[in-house]
Amino acid sequence: MSDPRIPLLSETDAKAAAASIAISESIAELNVFRLLLRDPPVAKSVNDLLMTMLFRGKLDARLRELVIMRIGWVTGSVYEWTQHWRVALALGVSEEDLLRVREGAAANGWSDADRAVLRATDEVLSSGLVSPATWALCEEALGSDEERIELVIAIGTWNLISQFLRSLEVPLEEGVMAWPPDGKSPPKARSGNGGASA
Repeated sequence: MSDPRIPLLSETDAKAAAASIAISESIAELNVFRLLLRDPPVAKSVNDLLMTMLFRGKLDARLRELVIMRIGWVTGSVYEWTQHWRVALALGVSEEDLLRVREGAAANGWSDADRAVLRATDEVLSSGLVSPATWALCEEALGSDEERIELVIAIGTWNLISQFLRSLEVPLEEGVMAWPPDGKSPPKARSGNGGASA
């Protein structure tokens, strides 16, 4: 396992920093927050955005997790893929669908909503915006303006998290297997650091 570019706080120090800004102790145990908590105001802002998107958002949780997993795969972020593999399974996303994320929107078996959000994700990652044609699909698939807003915010948020994880080489937690379920990583992860070595 490689060392992060900025040292992680000890779990004790991370929990103390988290308590000072009202972040959950369990969140402070994650390596991503053991690094973020070196800058408590930023950690608080990131935490608040993530908690809003994860627990108070309008976007369907399954669709959100497909977006996150696609970002993890396309960008080669082992930490993002590995953490959200467990989150997505706990939310009822099937292993088959999570593996299909590797193929993207073109894979067989997606619903119209799945395909729309995956296309939107890939377009934002490649060009910075959702095309008019894909936006029309998102308008059909997502029932409210709030959901469509949150789709774009989700893509941007977890792309930011991927950039943070990969740029600062945040390692996986001790004993966590990289790239579940089979250890297969995307070409981007194999050709570079990939966001943290396992």
